[in-house]
Amino acid sequence: MAFSTGFSRTSRATRIRDKPDRRAHTTGTRAKAARTELLDDIGAFFARHDLEVTAPNMAAVCGALSGSSPELASALVQREACGEPIDQRWLDTVLRNDPDGNARIAALEQLSEKLEYALTRFAQTARDAQTETSDHRGAIGDQIEALAGPQEFAQVIDLSRAMLSRIEQIEAAMARSELEIYRLRESLARARSEADVDHLTRLPNRRAFERQLVAAAIEARDKGEPLSIAFCDVDHFKQVNDRHGHAAGDRVLCALAASFREMAGDHCFTARHGGEEFVLLFSGLAKEAAKGRLDAIRRAQAGRILMNRDTGQPFGRITFSGGVAQVDDDADTRAALARADAALYRAKQQGRNRIELG
Repeated sequence: MAFSTGFSRTSRATRIRDKPDRRAHTTGTRAKAARTELLDDIGAFFARHDLEVTAPNMAAVCGALSGSSPELASALVQREACGEPIDQRWLDTVLRNDPDGNARIAALEQLSEKLEYALTRFAQTARDAQTETSDHRGAIGDQIEALAGPQEFAQVIDLSRAMLSRIEQIEAAMARSELEIYRLRESLARARSEADVDHLTRLPNRRAFERQLVAAAIEARDKGEPLSIAFCDVDHFKQVNDRHGHAAGDRVLCALAASFREMAGDHCFTARHGGEEFVLLFSGLAKEAAKGRLDAIRRAQAGRILMNRDTGQPFGRITFSGGVAQVDDDADTRAALARADAALYRAKQQGRNRIELG
């Protein structure tokens, strides 16, 4: 089946609804048929292009084939029309430069900030109310004590005492609410922090990298210092998964992440960008110096022999290729990403286990 026939500007459910309903199927039956057809097409797409079945890949392919992501669908059609391979590297590059994805991240950040601001205001209101009721309680208490003697004020005293008891209950409720707000803000902070971490390698993830890139570019501009970016990709990683299993492949990624973390330096921000790809930001280093730092890590990694602890068999040499580019100014971040990615592609084409400049 030609790939281009799998896309249209309308969803598959819409195309099925447009067919003659000769069997008088119900709406539910047609919807089920549409879902089945979509799932079949997704499975065929993954098999045809030999892609890993991962959550980001599933989301991207489903969006393209279902019609909910027409931009991605168009990019895939054009790619196949040109006879170019739709492989993991290319798909990661397309998704990395997806403006909708960046917009969703920004929207999530804005929502989190609004929630935190609302919690702050609510907490302040609770504290103000607590202070005000505390002052009123003190004043009422003083009046009750002053009026406690005369018999004619007995009813007033009883009513005031009831009001005082109610105010004390409100104060206690507000104190509990303030504690709940504090805990909720802590949970929100933990959730936002966890959302920035890759759960396998414990490195920052792509979401954290996108934000750090913008901040680092602005800081580099303000200080007049260079900033370089590097993309790294594990060589022949699919063979590791095929021969030793995905669990072993995960351990290889963790080992490489540890190497980057330990050897890249204090002024290098290292993140897992997705799959077997890592990204590094070298603050204060021009691209030649960054290449030298990364090449030292590459040589050290290439000299190690990793073992499969489940089988006792060696993985062999685990190497990586890299591409390095310099961020010229804060408006050049996307262009620098593209240059680093192109340099990585050249490193792969020229035999792997090498670093190229972009």
